[in-house]
Amino acid sequence: MLNQISDLEIEEIELVSKKLRRNVLLMIHNAKSGHPGGSLSCIDILNVLFTKCMKHYPECEKNPDYKNRDRFILSKGHASASLYAVMAHCGYFKEDELLTFRKLGSKLQGHPSSTVLKGIEVSTGSLGQGLSIGCGMALGMRLDNINSKVYVFMGDGEIEEGSVWEAAMNASHNKLNNIIAFVDRNRLQIDGSTEDIKSIGNIKSKFEAFGWNALEINGHNINEIYNAINTAKKSDRPFVIIADTIKGKGVSFMENNANWHGKAPNDDELQLALKELN
Repeated sequence: MLNQISDLEIEEIELVSKKLRRNVLLMIHNAKSGHPGGSLSCIDILNVLFTKCMKHYPECEKNPDYKNRDRFILSKGHASASLYAVMAHCGYFKEDELLTFRKLGSKLQGHPSSTVLKGIEVSTGSLGQGLSIGCGMALGMRLDNINSKVYVFMGDGEIEEGSVWEAAMNASHNKLNNIIAFVDRNRLQIDGSTEDIKSIGNIKSKFEAFGWNALEINGHNINEIYNAINTAKKSDRPFVIIADTIKGKGVSFMENNANWHGKAPNDDELQLALKELN
């Protein structure tokens, strides 16, 4: 039987997701650059993962159980604003630091950097690399008898990269049941529809053909996200959660609009977006 999440918890998570989306937009607007579309689409998953499912420690190395933490890799590193918003909410750093995003000298660089921000496991941004790195981490943890999980978050445009499928084959061959991947299936990338640019077809059946267990969910349904992660934790194989999401989720004029892949809102657009999220 799956763990249950209460209606009250779901309501609280949804309220936090709205706050996180507001912070993402404020960060990108203040920086005058960033990637709002793909950041807004993954907020709900990151929120549930970090606040309800993942074993992690905002105080980092000060915690005696730090080496036994779960690992998280944001393979679609351009969505860093969403990760920083969630990390600030969890207490990795003060929320007022969010407005340093993409500023010279900031710890909150445009793509996550493990050399400047505690809690970032690996620097990302070059697409297609995260799952391979995750496989290495998962193998290393097995050798060190660390009974924890590696979570890898990918975009659906990203999995057009061949290296992703090499990593998928590697994970299956090595029976890495300690790796859980997400695919943010918002169906848009910087140049338009994923299906028009390079159709990736049935993602679930592709991963299953590589020996993974796979599950498709609504990536904005809190209960489905929570249950999927808990199902994945019990898997005897590598597990992928394919999350059907909306690019620009929560802001009507950004939703399902590829033009908002990598564009900051102006003053008027920000106010319209914040009004909707309030």
